[in-house]
Amino acid sequence: MEQASRERKVVPPGAPPTLELENVSKTFRATRALDNVALTVRPGEVHGLLGTNGSGKSTLIKILAGFHAPDPGGVMRFNGQPVSLPLTASDFRRLGMSFVHQNLGLVPSLTVLENLRLSQIALGDNRHINWRKERAAAQQTLDRYGVDVEQWRRIDEISAVNRALIAIIRAFEEIREECERTGQPGLVLLDEPTPFLPKEGVDRLFRLMRQIADHGSSVTFISHDIDEVMEITDRVTILRDGKVSGEIETREASRDRMIEMIIGRSLGQSASVAHEARRFEPFAEVEDLVGEGIPRCNISVGRGEIIGLTGLIGSGYERVPYLLFGASQAKSGMLKLSGGDAFDLSGMTPARAIQENFALLPGDRPTQSGVGGMKIFENMLLPDLDSYFRGGFLRNGRMRREARRLGEEFEVRPNDPDLNLAALSGGNAQKVLIARWLKRKPRLLLLDEPTQGVDVGTRANIFEAVRRAAAEGMSVVCASSDAEQLAELCDRVLVFARGRIVDELTGAGVEKDRITQACYSSLDAVTANAPGEERKDRTG
Repeated sequence: MEQASRERKVVPPGAPPTLELENVSKTFRATRALDNVALTVRPGEVHGLLGTNGSGKSTLIKILAGFHAPDPGGVMRFNGQPVSLPLTASDFRRLGMSFVHQNLGLVPSLTVLENLRLSQIALGDNRHINWRKERAAAQQTLDRYGVDVEQWRRIDEISAVNRALIAIIRAFEEIREECERTGQPGLVLLDEPTPFLPKEGVDRLFRLMRQIADHGSSVTFISHDIDEVMEITDRVTILRDGKVSGEIETREASRDRMIEMIIGRSLGQSASVAHEARRFEPFAEVEDLVGEGIPRCNISVGRGEIIGLTGLIGSGYERVPYLLFGASQAKSGMLKLSGGDAFDLSGMTPARAIQENFALLPGDRPTQSGVGGMKIFENMLLPDLDSYFRGGFLRNGRMRREARRLGEEFEVRPNDPDLNLAALSGGNAQKVLIARWLKRKPRLLLLDEPTQGVDVGTRANIFEAVRRAAAEGMSVVCASSDAEQLAELCDRVLVFARGRIVDELTGAGVEKDRITQACYSSLDAVTANAPGEERKDRTG
């Protein structure tokens, strides 16, 4: 995509930046997530923020949103005026800052009108709501930004594109009056709003962003999609390993230059590699898998092989484990095992998958995997409850002994089977859930972000347990956005774009920077394929 030509509102000479940050750092225990970060966002510009997972983007946004307090010593100025850190929710409207996070923050069960006017209603006398006035104000807002949607419709009844547009115009409307009162520009921060939008929806979103900037306010656009960043932004700041690796005028940047700044080396250079290509005895073939976000997918996995699935946000790789396990319904596809078993994936269910000794560790563990209100021993042995009954009674003593043994093996701390799962740290809760499935010695283990939110020590323990099980013949499919994790754990990595496999990394290619580079180049790969074609992977 080429950067579109556009007219911009002239910023008065000498106008201060809308946002300035200096020496902003954040330390979590021994981890320096941000290291003396500086950021400048000018009035009337769309400013991009790029970086890999773990680069510090999320931490920076959470500091600006008041979710994290930065380390002492950081400086923030808004429209030239010093601002005390940490920020609080009451600061945002006063300053003229608003946020649109990836989940958009809308209430699905409420109407467009109610979502648009939620803040105004909450701040007013909501015992006597003048709905005629609110409807007129909502329609004026929709007309102002050219959004054509019935305001009486519930949010869950309108398109994904219109949901994103509603979230953004609501964010700007929340600060517009304050900006007009003070005559100072505001700032809207958009955190990954585009991954699930079609091209037409992205174009509409970009027109709205440019409209906000043309009014003199600023937009900060956080994204993984370099093409989108190059199309809509004026300048880009790039983070790597918690530090600013560079700032560049978009019109002066090439796609390759941005990738080099993200990964920290020339695309022609090769980083050190410890992987060797290995061949595995065939175990499973996934043929013509079709499901939500996956137009067609073919995957092979060897016995004892650990394969990684990755891509940019919205590329579809994260859906594959759920389709294979039956947690999401596949439209079609076959899973064929080397022993002769074959399964129609459109009829797969979690109960059938467990019966066939497959296991899934979901990414959304609090809601999809563990039960916080149940005890550790109950969570750990839940899939095997039948084996702990005698004479119609559950043998809790035997369950507790087995859970304590597993707790020692997987280094769960504290190792008390009678604690509720919710009482454990995220890392220790994850150990409990890994132990639950590895105890069963599954034929196929499906993982989604297995070390998300865990500390370095827990991460090492989980990797060791998975490798040990793979060495005994278990096959593993690991979906992850963490290139470092994939490089450390996997024998082979498949890169997805728009629901299709577009690249395969083996041997020397299974390395953090090469995985990152492949992800950022994935959209080029998918558009280079003829329509309907897809790369078929091979067992390493």
